[in-house]
Amino acid sequence: MSGPRVNADGSLFIRSKLVIPFSEIDLRVTTSGGPGGQHANRSLTRVVVSFHVNTSEVLSESDRALLLEKAGTVIRSSASRYRSQAQNKSAALEQLAVKIATGLTRQAPRRPTKPTKSSKVRRVDEKKARSRVKENRRRPATD
Repeated sequence: MSGPRVNADGSLFIRSKLVIPFSEIDLRVTTSGGPGGQHANRSLTRVVVSFHVNTSEVLSESDRALLLEKAGTVIRSSASRYRSQAQNKSAALEQLAVKIATGLTRQAPRRPTKPTKSSKVRRVDEKKARSRVKENRRRPATD
């Protein structure tokens, strides 16, 4: 399984062992904004979905803390791109799944590295070579 997706029942598959049921997602439909004539002003095609991190029962405590830190208490997504409410609903749910999955990614800790012995030797040799070039550019000493 590659990434987050929306299951047929409307639940969000984030990763293995984490599926958010549709009952934990708030869905709201409104008219899409902007110009568009009679159809856009009357039809409820814009979909706004939101997920409350604090009240979720499927999140572990570590996942909840990570999401609260990265995304806040409520994660929202909206879609009004399509003329169909069903298409906007699936688009908004997919965006929400991506936001949650992004919020749950943990950065690998950085391990500091040291330069290798050969790179240290190479650096000193290059400095010596550069020094010789500059030394050869100087005027000869008058004796």
